Amino acid sequence: MEFGWYHEFHRQADGQSDTDAMAQGIDQAVQAEAWGLDAIWLAEIHQQSGRSVLTAPLTVLAAIAGRTTRLKLGTGVQVLPLAHPLRLAEETATLDQISRGRLLLGAGRSGNPRSYAAYGVPYSESRDRFYETLDILKQAWTQDVFSYEGKFWSFNDARAVPRPYQQPHPPILIAGASEDTFPVLGALGYPLFVAVRSGTLSALAPDLVAYREAYTAAGHPGQGQVHLRIAIHVAETDAQAQEEARASMLHGYRALTTQLEGAPNARRQAELATVKTLTYEDILRDKVIIGSPDTVATRLRGLQQELGINGILAELNFGARIPAPEMMRSLRLLCQEVRPRLL
Repeated sequence: MEFGWYHEFHRQADGQSDTDAMAQGIDQAVQAEAWGLDAIWLAEIHQQSGRSVLTAPLTVLAAIAGRTTRLKLGTGVQVLPLAHPLRLAEETATLDQISRGRLLLGAGRSGNPRSYAAYGVPYSESRDRFYETLDILKQAWTQDVFSYEGKFWSFNDARAVPRPYQQPHPPILIAGASEDTFPVLGALGYPLFVAVRSGTLSALAPDLVAYREAYTAAGHPGQGQVHLRIAIHVAETDAQAQEEARASMLHGYRALTTQLEGAPNARRQAELATVKTLTYEDILRDKVIIGSPDTVATRLRGLQQELGINGILAELNFGARIPAPEMMRSLRLLCQEVRPRLL
């Protein structure tokens, strides 16, 4: 199992400055490599200045690339409909060159319509824009010169420079959230991101079955790669971990209700009523993994066997209320005491 860290570069509740939040996040990524983490996955978050300073993940990953040598550098996720596809092809290939082939392109549409409104892009166009941008991106990465005529973008004899370090191109993983997306991504043969926030771990199984059935039916090799993003907190004991994470988890789910009220995803809207009434015990039962290294390793091994998970994106501070020292201790325990048990 690959161990990754889903990082949002939170602004701390005490009014932390942009400068301090950015420097802290980069320093934490460097420390993560020293502890043996496999990958860092950076979010792309717009129009939420109180929550995060991470609007330009590719730029931040380039800074991390300059201070690390082994850590894989992932976008979790790059919002393709908001990007100019040729510019994105060049910037991602540049990062792949700078890092000598460490880029992992996680791609998605985002469930935040405010981002689209700020960029002047109708959210109703997000699906079509996503697949068109993805198609252009792959052509730009793999062809010296290419032309394209689409609904939103047209190019004639275009070139993207440089070409990626990885050939034919960096790995592409795509986020699945709506029910109809899973068989589509399986048929296309892409590795999959799934997340647990408003949903539950037990509810993932049917979606992954649909993904893998479509993947196999399309004739792709293997069973398809699945990476799970999930909130995790580790401490020396279960009781300590649960107490440290309580306020942050409850705050995160209170904030999530606001996001779900405006969600364009029908499944997420349907989950709103349940999320509004969640207790901490409900959250611990089927949405997060919180506990001692033994407990966390056991639960991850169970998910690996039950769902066929190939990697995790550990969201180490869901709710952004866990102080940095406790979060980093959680990361160290995850890397040094949990990870070796699942290799």
